[in-house]
Amino acid sequence: MRSQFKVALGVLLTAMVGLALPVTAAHADAGAQHGKAAPAVFAQTNDPGGNAVLVYSRAGDGTLTAAATFPTGGAGATQPGAVVDPLASQGSVVYDRDHNLLFTVNAGSGSISTFSVSGLQLTLRQVIPSRGEFPTSLTVHGDLLYALNAGGDGAVAGFRIAARRLHAINNSVRTLHLGNANPPFFLDSPGQVGFTPDGRDLIVTTKSHGTIDVFPVRPNGRLGAIVVNPSASEVPFAFDFDASGRLAVSSAGASALTTYSIAASGLLTVESGPVPDTQQAGCWIVGVPGNFFYIGNTASASLSTFQVVNGAVSLQTAATPTSGGPIDLAVPSHGEFLYSENGGAGTIDEFSVSANGALTPIGRITGLAAHVIEGIAAS
Repeated sequence: MRSQFKVALGVLLTAMVGLALPVTAAHADAGAQHGKAAPAVFAQTNDPGGNAVLVYSRAGDGTLTAAATFPTGGAGATQPGAVVDPLASQGSVVYDRDHNLLFTVNAGSGSISTFSVSGLQLTLRQVIPSRGEFPTSLTVHGDLLYALNAGGDGAVAGFRIAARRLHAINNSVRTLHLGNANPPFFLDSPGQVGFTPDGRDLIVTTKSHGTIDVFPVRPNGRLGAIVVNPSASEVPFAFDFDASGRLAVSSAGASALTTYSIAASGLLTVESGPVPDTQQAGCWIVGVPGNFFYIGNTASASLSTFQVVNGAVSLQTAATPTSGGPIDLAVPSHGEFLYSENGGAGTIDEFSVSANGALTPIGRITGLAAHVIEGIAAS
C-alpha cells in the first residue's frame, strides 16, 4: 500500500514539472541588531550555492515590495524526487516575535542561521550545526527552539534561545527511527516539527511512514519518550492548531484535513475528518483567527479554505487559484493577509483574508527561482 502510494504521488508531483559571520546585503545596516521588525515577509532562496533570505516590506493593503537580500552563511539543498518542493517540509523559516529573531535552516550544510531583525534589516548573529542530517523544519516556543533533521533515521534536536543566539541543550536529540537515506527521498522524509500552543508537547509528521509522533516536553527543555500515533489519512504532511489547541493536519495522500485532540499521554483522537478538499497533493497548511485553515494544493495550483468549529471540519472553498505549485504559506499575526510561496512558478501570491475566510488576490511577487525556493514567514 505504502509503495503504491509513493509511486502514484511521485508521478503526480514529477509531472508538475555556531559562529557569528559577516553579512552583506542590499541597503543593510550592519549595526542594526535591536529594534522591532517592520511589517514584512521573509522568503528563503534555498540556493545550494549559497542560501539567502529575501525580505519584502508589507504595505498597509498587504502588498509586498522587495527590500533586501541577506545571505544565511549556509547552503540550500533538494531532496531526491522533489520537483517543486525541494525541502518537502513546512517551517524551514520561522520568525520569533517574542525575541524578534528570524531562524532558517541550511539543509545543504546541516546548519541553522539566526538573524536579529530591526525594521527591514537582518543581522546574522550565528550559524550553528543542526545536530543531525538535512535540517528542514524549525519551531519555537518561549525560549526553546527544536529543529527537525530529515536525513537518515530522522531526529529532533533542542536549543535554548539566550543572548540572541541558540545554545544546544545537552541530551535533547531524539531519533524518529525512520531508516531513510541522507538526503531522504522526499516522500519518506518527515514533514514538520511544531510545539503545541501550550508548549506541553512537540509534534512531528512522518509523511509516507504514516505517523504523527508526540514527544512530551519536560521543564528542562528535554523530551520524554516518543508516542507514535497512526495518521487517519495517508501521508500526514503539515499541521497547525485551532483556537482551542486542537491539532489540524493536512494529508497529501487524500488531500484532506483532519483534526485531533491530544491527550496528556500523547495519544491522539480524531475529532473530525479526514475531509477532502477535492484537489491534489494538499500539503501545506496555515490557520488564521476565526478558525479558518488554508491548504496549499501543490499539484492543483490552488488553495482550499476550511473552517473548524468545535473540532468539526467543513470545506468552505475548494479552490482559489495560485500561479503554480504552492509549497509554503504564511500569515501575519492578525491573519488579515495570506502569502502563498509557489515553487512551480517562482512567485509569491498575495491575498487579503475577509471575516468569512474568503481570499481575494491583491498582488504577486515574481522572479524567484522556481523549483529551488522553499520557506516563508511573516512578521
